[in-house]
Amino acid sequence: MEKYTVTGMTCAACQAKVEKAVKAVGGVESCSVSLLTNTLGVEGSADEKDIIKAVTAAGYGAKKQGGAADASPQDDYSALLEDRETPVLKRRLILSAGFLLLLMYISMGHGMLGLYLPAALSNPAAVGVCELMLASAVMLFNRRFFVSGSKALFKRSPNMDTLVSLGSSAAYIYSLVLLFVIFDRLSKGDTGAAADIVMSLYFETAAMIPTLITVGKLLEAISKGKTTDALKGLMRLSPQTATVVKDGKEQTVDISQVRVGDIVAVRPGERVPVDAVIVSGSTAIDESALTGESVPADKAEGDEIYAASVNCSGFITARAERVGKDTALSKIIALVSDASATKAPIARIADKVSAVFVPAVIGIALLTFVVWLAAGREYSYALSRAIAVLVISCPCALGLATPVAIMVGSGVGAKNAILFKTAESLEAAGRINVCALDKTGTITEGRPQVTDVIPLDSCDEEKLLGIAFSLESLSDHPLARAVSSCCEERGALKTALSDFSERPGKGVTAIANGARVFGGSVKYIAEAVGDDDRTAKLCRQLSQQGKTPMLFASDKEILGIIAVSDTIKPDAVGTVNELAGMGIDVVMITGDNELTAQAVAKQAGIDHVIAGVLPDGKDSRIKALRSEGITAMVGDGINDAPALTSADVGIAVGAGADIAVDAADIVLMRSELKDVAAAVRLSRAVVRNIHQNLFWAFFYNIICIPLAAGFYSALFGLGFEMSPMVGAAAMSLSSFTVCMNALRIDRVDIHDPGRDKKLSNRPGNDKKECMTMEKTMTIEGMMCPHCEAAVKKALEALDGVASAQVSHEKGTAVVSLSAEVSDEVLTKAVEDKDYTVKGIA
Repeated sequence: MEKYTVTGMTCAACQAKVEKAVKAVGGVESCSVSLLTNTLGVEGSADEKDIIKAVTAAGYGAKKQGGAADASPQDDYSALLEDRETPVLKRRLILSAGFLLLLMYISMGHGMLGLYLPAALSNPAAVGVCELMLASAVMLFNRRFFVSGSKALFKRSPNMDTLVSLGSSAAYIYSLVLLFVIFDRLSKGDTGAAADIVMSLYFETAAMIPTLITVGKLLEAISKGKTTDALKGLMRLSPQTATVVKDGKEQTVDISQVRVGDIVAVRPGERVPVDAVIVSGSTAIDESALTGESVPADKAEGDEIYAASVNCSGFITARAERVGKDTALSKIIALVSDASATKAPIARIADKVSAVFVPAVIGIALLTFVVWLAAGREYSYALSRAIAVLVISCPCALGLATPVAIMVGSGVGAKNAILFKTAESLEAAGRINVCALDKTGTITEGRPQVTDVIPLDSCDEEKLLGIAFSLESLSDHPLARAVSSCCEERGALKTALSDFSERPGKGVTAIANGARVFGGSVKYIAEAVGDDDRTAKLCRQLSQQGKTPMLFASDKEILGIIAVSDTIKPDAVGTVNELAGMGIDVVMITGDNELTAQAVAKQAGIDHVIAGVLPDGKDSRIKALRSEGITAMVGDGINDAPALTSADVGIAVGAGADIAVDAADIVLMRSELKDVAAAVRLSRAVVRNIHQNLFWAFFYNIICIPLAAGFYSALFGLGFEMSPMVGAAAMSLSSFTVCMNALRIDRVDIHDPGRDKKLSNRPGNDKKECMTMEKTMTIEGMMCPHCEAAVKKALEALDGVASAQVSHEKGTAVVSLSAEVSDEVLTKAVEDKDYTVKGIA
């Protein structure tokens, strides 16, 4: 996504105008505009110049963010988030308030309260001229409203400033005309009439409107600044300098000058300047700023350390691996900022209204003026009602309702090591109906250990471990690493291998001492060398204990079994209970056999299990689960990437350098499963807050516009009629209220299940089907998509087949089963359609 800083936007109407202009540029696939951060995010192949030209033509300014590749996001965001607006507004308000108070004293103090006035102001013309000068000064101080509003009106894209400038200008021009009438009456000697007209001047209204709007803008700027505190806090964590070691000498340089490969020195108490690998020394590193983990992690030579973490004890030197925008901290900042710059689907309601809001308000104000004149009311009364309509209408509240809540929610997530990549993912997380959890590394610790070594028949333990060590040391699978570690600890000796090959998700094979040896799953060994009742019984017993049996064989003889077990995470049971308490179906998905999977699921309290799924099959199972409702996939990132992408919400469990897993929508940096429930809880709090903001924004305008127009007074005979000044004050407070309501999200305890509520009326709520198996069929004879469709239809017509993913190009059919279906039944269904089944795995 390319990001631009947009200047000149004041309300939701401006936001809608910029978005519409950019979407019309050729090559723009999508774009979103944030009124909160004044940013524009664009995806597509559109040229930078065309985008800036479109924004400029719409009446606003634009500049592309980003600089040198080694610069950090702080360079882009710090200037953007620096509060330059508040000091300007304070000065403007002080000047405006001073002149306004003097104007109010002259216009109302003497006539209404009998306060002293100098003799020079005893003349009605003098009073009028004095009021004119004071009002002109206040309007000059607030000329930004009038310049911006006029430009927007002439470009046929009226905004909030247009409403303010029209209301204030109408009062000013009307009063100016009356001032000439005063001069005319005085020239004719009618001093009494001139004195009466002075009481009808609206100069104080013309000055009061921009002053009160400035009050609102100041409050809004202060509250908006608080919503970005989390992002500012993250940026403050990054050191500005680093100690680089060159030719044995230390020198302090600006952080932007550090390059990959440089050696940096970090003393106790200092923050790590860049992501690096320790080359000398050992220490304890406080990584709480990145992972939320309060206990410092011990680090030694070869271990990774991350920017913004704190060196707690020893002196270390480290080699820079990632600098600038590539560091873990910079990616966190980018994710939080990008999430705030994108739009949640719920914001579309406000967008549609905002696009026509200001023109509609201007039309209502004109209609109000005409109706009251037609009803026989005096000109000044009709004008007062029209001005009140203009200044009480608040498009800002509509525009801020969603982004302020998203910004605060993203910040709360970042503080709790939960990163939402987009506003859409932040909204969708709270609507999850089904949560699929990967087993290894998600429900379990992901560090399996060998529990049993069982030689069979004539094979002894030494031979079994030697073959296992030789085979599994060549594989990167977690189970293979566990077996290799065990063999190494027991002093096993490797055997030279040739013709090594690995079948993902199944096993490995090679030639050792002239014989073909195998290692892998029960099914894989059964296909390779056959099986027997004794081995099957042992494997079943181990699986029932939650252990994964790995078989090793030579030619036609099974040498033995090595069982591996992975303990579940301490928070797994609690998380499953919390998700169930929120009305979410929890499903465990794994490549393990059914018995092992059921044993682990039982420990975690999970009823629904999808077992025997190959790495490339998770994708199809997630697609099937989506028919039951909005589905989240929780995995450890890389192996689960296709499934994370296919899910409605992909949640990656990973820390440090793994935070930017491209396939995921949400990243849990602490690798703690309880953060899944916390993410859902936070999402629901944010969406609830957005609903409140939108309700009050709509409610405010729906109630207040008729009140300002005098509709309630005419209909119900009410004595109260809203003056333009009261309308301006009410408008000023509306945006402030929305921002302050969003800040309440910061007080939500996202780890407290006390107020969790179940979702109601969700799809598939009464569907408790337990899907347990997946089989891959190798089929010959399929030539085209029509063949695929025929096979798919035949298989899915069978009882117990949940779905079938058929590919004529691969010559396979991946069959998902919800009940046991024999290979013979599957084969017959396909061969009845005149295709040949070559094997089923």
